Amino acid sequence: MKTANALELKDVSKKYPGFALEHISFTLPEGYILGLVGENGAGKSTTIKLILDSIQRDSGEIYVLGKDNRNRFQITKEDIGVVLDEAYFPESITAKQVNAVMRNTYKKWNEARFKSLLERFSLPEKKAFKGFSRGMKMKLAIAVALSHHAKLLILDEATSGLDPIVRDEIIDLFLEYTREPGNSILISSHIISDLEKMCDYISFMHQGKLLFFEEKDRLLEKYGLLHCSRGAFEALNPKAVKGYRTSMYGMEVLVQRNAVPRSFSLEPVTMENIIVLLAKGGSEK
Repeated sequence: MKTANALELKDVSKKYPGFALEHISFTLPEGYILGLVGENGAGKSTTIKLILDSIQRDSGEIYVLGKDNRNRFQITKEDIGVVLDEAYFPESITAKQVNAVMRNTYKKWNEARFKSLLERFSLPEKKAFKGFSRGMKMKLAIAVALSHHAKLLILDEATSGLDPIVRDEIIDLFLEYTREPGNSILISSHIISDLEKMCDYISFMHQGKLLFFEEKDRLLEKYGLLHCSRGAFEALNPKAVKGYRTSMYGMEVLVQRNAVPRSFSLEPVTMENIIVLLAKGGSEK
């Protein structure tokens, strides 16, 4: 299959008792960052497991780096760097020993790159993994993922547990990575502000469904935020209203800009405004 896409999902579904991931379709073009966002239980981790072929899909198609993801002979561990929401290394292993193991695991392992990242993250080479904080464990996993010349990074809550300063540093690192030709990232995160800083595309999942897949900049242009009275809210075209919440101070409404009269004064939106209000739909709280 000829493609310039790093990742492509077509009508992918997976059913469990009490939960269904339904008809998920999105594309990550080569060289870009796609953010996967949604509440706990929305289906983000299930989607990532399907992409990695660690669970079997019920229907649909998944292509990774232009190849069917079930073809393990065409897609190798060299091509993909993975960081899950927990870093899994033996408790007694040190970062120095991780380097030795990975040097014998990846043909393209870059020892100098790995050691540079350890220094950049202030990670000790000789301290046992069991003595690492959650943030240190995540930084070690990220250092490994970035040190074997992978063309696609798949990151599940990779910035979780990191303080804001370190998260900014990690975001800069991911942006540097995608400046190299052919490198792409899929990242899920609960920290929407991080996704807004780095992502080119956003996929928003809610209760097993994909509510939208869109370029981030288009989303920010498409929607506006309106603070108004109940009376002004009721005068709006219902098709313009995408979500709202009320408080003792009035209404906060997510609207589609081109469906609202120019007489209304709209504020710019953030990705968090869009995600929260779309998920709510309508709320009196």
